[in-house]
Amino acid sequence: MPGEENLEDLEKKLSDLEPEDLVGESGYDVEEWIGDDDWSEIEEEDVVVEPEVPQFLDNGDGTVSDSVNRLMWKQSDSCKEFGYGITWHEALDYCDSLNEKRFAGYDDWRLPGYDEAKTLFSFHKTNRDKDGAELHIDPLFEPGGGHNTWTHEEKPDFSQYAMKFSYVTGNDVWENKDNEYSHVRVVREERKEEWEPEWRKQTKKFDG
Repeated sequence: MPGEENLEDLEKKLSDLEPEDLVGESGYDVEEWIGDDDWSEIEEEDVVVEPEVPQFLDNGDGTVSDSVNRLMWKQSDSCKEFGYGITWHEALDYCDSLNEKRFAGYDDWRLPGYDEAKTLFSFHKTNRDKDGAELHIDPLFEPGGGHNTWTHEEKPDFSQYAMKFSYVTGNDVWENKDNEYSHVRVVREERKEEWEPEWRKQTKKFDG
């Protein structure tokens, strides 16, 4: 039949073509969709994929910066310095002592808020506390510290209580400021316009 001959001629012509000849003006690769219901576009060449910016950055001076929340944390907590738990008031004194000596060049270290303390917690991160228990904070932070931190949050109508946050469970609890003991991870806000010495730029390390 004439129709069958025309079809055979068309199939022969198609079989003689190279794959690159089958790319039409639409940008679709005929070889990829012939015999399949799904069309797929030709992959673009020379497409630059920007690497994901890590959240945490080791500044090389005993601090870790959080690029997402624009916070700077002391790399180790109070437990690494004292070896024991401290009250909420002693945690405030600890911040004052760091500010007096301008730790890492800054004098605005403070207790974190609940929302700030929570930014360090992730079940996808693993670190170890002083007893070898698993902490869920980035490994850029110095291991061997305490498993929780005091925050500056005070309980409404019960100001003798302050909140502490656990890096084991991700939970928070109100504790008496005077006779309960914990640890503290101090923080400060990081400002864009801050001057940064060249040696610090060269010693920065990103998390994995």
